[in-house]
Amino acid sequence: MFSAVRSCLLPIIRLYLLGVKVLLVQLLSRPFRLPGGRDEQEGLLAVRRISEEYKEAKVEFAKLDLASLQSIRQFVQRFKEQDLPLNILINNAGVMLVPEGRTEDGFEQHIGVNYLGHFLLTWLLLDTLKDSGKWGCFSRVVNVSSSAHRVGEIGLNDLNSCRCYSSHAAYCRSKLAQLLFSSHLHQELRRGGFPLSSCAVDPGMVDTALYRHLWTPLSLAHAAVARLLFRTPAEGASTVLLAALSPVLEGEVGGGYWASGHREMTTPPTFDPLLQLSLWETSVQLLGLQSSTGGRDD
Repeated sequence: MFSAVRSCLLPIIRLYLLGVKVLLVQLLSRPFRLPGGRDEQEGLLAVRRISEEYKEAKVEFAKLDLASLQSIRQFVQRFKEQDLPLNILINNAGVMLVPEGRTEDGFEQHIGVNYLGHFLLTWLLLDTLKDSGKWGCFSRVVNVSSSAHRVGEIGLNDLNSCRCYSSHAAYCRSKLAQLLFSSHLHQELRRGGFPLSSCAVDPGMVDTALYRHLWTPLSLAHAAVARLLFRTPAEGASTVLLAALSPVLEGEVGGGYWASGHREMTTPPTFDPLLQLSLWETSVQLLGLQSSTGGRDD
């Protein structure tokens, strides 16, 4: 009987400890201290605010739901119809610690929105990004990751968390996947000699609605310490904009993982070329793409 109880309790305890570990990693790694999205009203409000503050800005909102492959393809088609250059792509949208669920295409929500959605979006826009860059002024892909990737694990045979679901593990997995994708993409671009770079950035712990699905005790703790320890949305955005705009990241040196304005070393799995390639090829298969090298597929 003790063995049966232990076999049931240990996985549950491990999952909650992982959640605590995620927060600790983020807290301990915290230093001192545009629009496309799913919510049309918020997007239009953001456009209005930008236009009011910067009169000369040309800004528009385009609806994009990363939980829908069809929505991603439609977004890319509409963008390409405008025949505009694309110099910066920031893969920022995400979900965190959401209850178990599936996207409309059947993917687990964290891996589907945080990783596969961004993978497809980047894939379909790669040629535009390549054509828009030039030597001395590279285009850039900026993938917004998290220090939570450090405790993530990639199981290529179960990216959708079908065997055992943990929102903590799923979130960390999606963030590690982003980092692996970012690194592999940058290497492919360097080998191809394209004026385009790819990097990952950790904005730190930012006080946004992303934490609304925390386990209740952690949610209470979050509410108590967020104003003291977390960054404001503006501070979080500044770290992402640094990766997108800083001359320090210009050219082929622009890859890597960045936090607080400087390049950081990360966990060994991130540098595993076999894992990077295997995840890339698995993602291509899951998304029904035609090749493993990136390019036009729309």
